[in-house]
Amino acid sequence: MNLNSDIKITRDSQVVQHTSPLGRPGGARKKIAIVGVGLIGGSMALQLHEKKLSSKLIGVEESRKHAEQALEYELVDEILPLDEAVQEADVIIMSVPVNVQVYLLPQVLDKITDQVVIDLGSTKSDVITAVKNHPNRGRYVATHPMWGTEYSGPAAAVRGAFEGKVVIFCNREDSDADAVAWAEKMYNKIGMRIVDMDANAHDLHVAYVSHISHITSFALANTVLEKEKVESAIFQIASAGFESTVRLAKSNPAMWVPIFLQNRDNILDVLTEHIDQLTRFKDYIANSDQENLQALITDANKINRIIK
Repeated sequence: MNLNSDIKITRDSQVVQHTSPLGRPGGARKKIAIVGVGLIGGSMALQLHEKKLSSKLIGVEESRKHAEQALEYELVDEILPLDEAVQEADVIIMSVPVNVQVYLLPQVLDKITDQVVIDLGSTKSDVITAVKNHPNRGRYVATHPMWGTEYSGPAAAVRGAFEGKVVIFCNREDSDADAVAWAEKMYNKIGMRIVDMDANAHDLHVAYVSHISHITSFALANTVLEKEKVESAIFQIASAGFESTVRLAKSNPAMWVPIFLQNRDNILDVLTEHIDQLTRFKDYIANSDQENLQALITDANKINRIIK
């Protein structure tokens, strides 16, 4: 991934260079660079603008198509190569696949002085380890906004996406107080609730509440497509339950394969338990064991305590 390519585009020749008198890194509005203007980065850009957190939004994109879309949908004011964007920005928001994050974040920290760098990735242990001893480690705030859809790219950006959702801050004690304070301000302004976690605990918990859901959806979609060769029949009889269960199977593999591999140990743990649960269902159905089958479903109903 070459995010320091020569792609440099403005929405039109009249783009104003919004110079903030507040400077960096204090003050209200900031020049903000978003590295990766896809679903998450693009949705973040919309709220940064609407909540008046940004004086200027700069996109960084390796894809010319995505760069042009980010400008077309007015997600950013201009697209710059990574080096230029970092130099101009007060805040750099990293919204790239987690395998790219591991090697790109240290490069970004190499280029900054007092800017704030915030990443939005779904796994945290590997990327935090990658910058553990970096001299600019304090300028980096590790976060994970818990929101997403099955779609990708700038065209998938959603207004108000993060309102009422949770964002996880990981290992905040390793970040400078002013960097954390600005990140908190940003997330509070866009309507998110902040939860603190150790990076290892974060990766374990998201394996259970997010990553396994995607694996299950991918597997179910493959199962149905393998067994039901007449795709028109699926379309005609698909219920709301089926659609909601396999919705995540439309998610971008470029995003999810790196997540699965980075969080491999935790995912294997939860996947083993999930397979065991499926095996129980299989065995009880095969043996017409009504009592134990009912017990499994009754136990599953206890999820009502967590999800209303």
